[in-house]
Parts: sequence; C-alpha cells; structure tokens
Amino acid sequence: MLYNKIMIINIFDSYTADIILKLFIALLLGMIIGTERMWAHKTAGMRTYALVSMGSALFVIISNNMVNYFSNYAGLNPLIMVSQIIVGVGFIGTGLIFSKDSKLTGLTTATGLWVSAGIGMSAGFGLYNIAITATIFTLFIFMVLWSLESRLRKSKYFKEEEVQ
Repeated sequence: MLYNKIMIINIFDSYTADIILKLFIALLLGMIIGTERMWAHKTAGMRTYALVSMGSALFVIISNNMVNYFSNYAGLNPLIMVSQIIVGVGFIGTGLIFSKDSKLTGLTTATGLWVSAGIGMSAGFGLYNIAITATIFTLFIFMVLWSLESRLRKSKYFKEEEVQ
C-alpha cells in the first residue's frame, strides 16, 4: 500500500513532468506535419507522423535513462538505440515507397516520416528550439515548395522524362 502511494507521488514530480513535456512536444510537432500531409491527401497523416515523432522522443528518453541505470558498465552506448530509430523509420519509409507505372511514389512521405523521427529525437533530448525550427522548415518544404513545384510543372519549360 505504501509503495502505491509513493508511485502516485512520483508520477507528478518535476522529472516526470519533463518527460511528459518532451513527449507532448514531439507528438504535437509530428501531428502538425502530419496535418499538412493529410491535407495533401498523402498516405501517412497526423497519427502516423505524431506516433513516429513521439516514438522517437520516447526512445531517446529511454536511452538517456539507460545511462543513469547502467553507467558503471563498460561499453554501454545509449546512442546505439538512437541510431536504430533511424534504421527503423527507414524500414517504415521503404514500405511507403512503391513503383506505379514505372514511377516511384511516396518518397516525400517517407522522408517526411524520417524527418519527423529526427524532430521527435530532438524533443526527446530536450532540444525544443531545434525541434520547432525543423518542424517549421519541414512545413515550408511540404507547403511552399510543393506550390512552387506545381507551378514549375505547369510551365512550358517543364518536360516529363520518359522512362526507358
């Protein structure tokens, strides 16, 4: 009984609040990017981007905590877990890329998820300014550059390459 009371008290300490903030910021920033992707009628939307970003933050938080618990063990490198986030998201991204009529599609969505993982890792490390800046830049790429690409494709100087 006493143990349960201690656990409830520890849920509301400043350390836990910091973890909740990191996860929430990662979730929110991933969701913002996913909202734009949803509006663009892309495969991955708000939930996917939010989950990838928050999941990345979660793994970074776990890596940081592993240092505290296992700091006396030689050879421990918690950044190995962080590097595996990149590999895992790359695997997810590969599933989004497919060939349709000899044209690759889904590349932007896959790279958007990859960047969203980086945003989550930034939030997980508490680098909020980097996470927010990367979110703004990602939205710039998705929205402004998409509009620019659309205009360029409609110009008389744009020619589709023939696949051989």
